[in-house]
Amino acid sequence: MKGVQFLVAFVLLALASKFVSASDPSPLQDFCVAINDTKDGVFVNGKFCKDPKLATAEDFFLPGLNIPGNTSNQVGSMVTPANGTLSVGFVTSNTDNRLFTKVLYPGDVFVFPEGMIHFQFNIGSTNAVAFAALSSQNPGVITIANAVFGSDPAINPDVLAKAFQLDQNIVKQLQSRFWWDNN
Repeated sequence: MKGVQFLVAFVLLALASKFVSASDPSPLQDFCVAINDTKDGVFVNGKFCKDPKLATAEDFFLPGLNIPGNTSNQVGSMVTPANGTLSVGFVTSNTDNRLFTKVLYPGDVFVFPEGMIHFQFNIGSTNAVAFAALSSQNPGVITIANAVFGSDPAINPDVLAKAFQLDQNIVKQLQSRFWWDNN
C-alpha cells in the first residue's frame, strides 16, 4: 500500500512541477506581427505572423490614444492626453539590421518588440511624456553607450576600436567622458 501512495505522490509532484517550471518562451524571431490570413504568413510559436521582410513601421503604430474615451461608466475612467513630439524606432537583429522608425505626436503609440535595440528622441519644442509597459518581471535598462564605453572595468580600447572601426584615440576619448545612470 505504501508503494501505491508513493507512486501517486510522485505522479502528482511530477505533474505539478510542469506548472512550477513554466516560463515565457524565447522568441524564434525578432517580432511577430499577427495576421489572420494563413496563406501569406509564417507560423511561429503557434501563431501566424506577417513575413518579417514585409513588416513596416505602421505595423507597430497606433494613432489616437489622445482621443478621450467614454467616462460615463461605473469606474469613471478617462484618458489623459500626452504632449510632445518623439522620433522613435528600433533595429532588428543581424544580419538585416533593419530600421523601423516613426514620428509620434500626442496620443500616438509605438510598440518596441522585446529585446530590440530601440530609441526615442524628443524632436519637439516642449517636454514629451512617454509611457513604457514592459513584459518582464525585471526588464532592466541598458543604455548602449554607457554599457559599451562606460563599463567597469573598461572594455579594452583595441576591442572597441576594431568593433566600431574607430581610431583607438577616439575610443579612449569616449571612454573618458562622464557616463551617468539615466534610469
